[in-house]
Amino acid sequence: MAENDSQPTVDVDIAEEVVEPEFDSFAGIITDGFIGAIGGLVGTAVMTAILLVGTTLGAFDLNSFAVLAQLTGVDVLLPSNPAAVGYLIFLGGGMVTWPLLFVSIGSYLPGENYASRGLPYGFVLWTGFVIAFYDGYVGLLLVVYLVITLLGHLAYGFALGAVFDYLSKRPTTLV
Repeated sequence: MAENDSQPTVDVDIAEEVVEPEFDSFAGIITDGFIGAIGGLVGTAVMTAILLVGTTLGAFDLNSFAVLAQLTGVDVLLPSNPAAVGYLIFLGGGMVTWPLLFVSIGSYLPGENYASRGLPYGFVLWTGFVIAFYDGYVGLLLVVYLVITLLGHLAYGFALGAVFDYLSKRPTTLV
């Protein structure tokens, strides 16, 4: 049957070299860390703006951040304003911890790009936040608290992912 084959023979040159990103490059790792920190800063800034709207509506208390300072024991650094110290801890988590987790599991989340993958990621983060920062809201304030914090976390995830999408197009990143 092989002699009856009318298909032309195709020679494939396998000598092409595929360039793989260097995952052990220290400069690449540092660059990716800065991208994560920038994304976390942008996401936390957007979430903070939304939480401030919740504060204006009476559905979020900024003094909730003081609990973070008390739990870690660093409220002694600025005893006159433990909420500010707690917010700095919150900002650190938003700039370091959550972006690192996002970049490590982001490819497994649903969505076509990191911005759309940030939405379910923000939702997952919201489930812990909404319980940890609950301050006894009832009735309509509870509904506003739930909606405001959910919107804040969805915005955080989207902004974090959007920064990853924007900055990861650079040739020196590994994201």
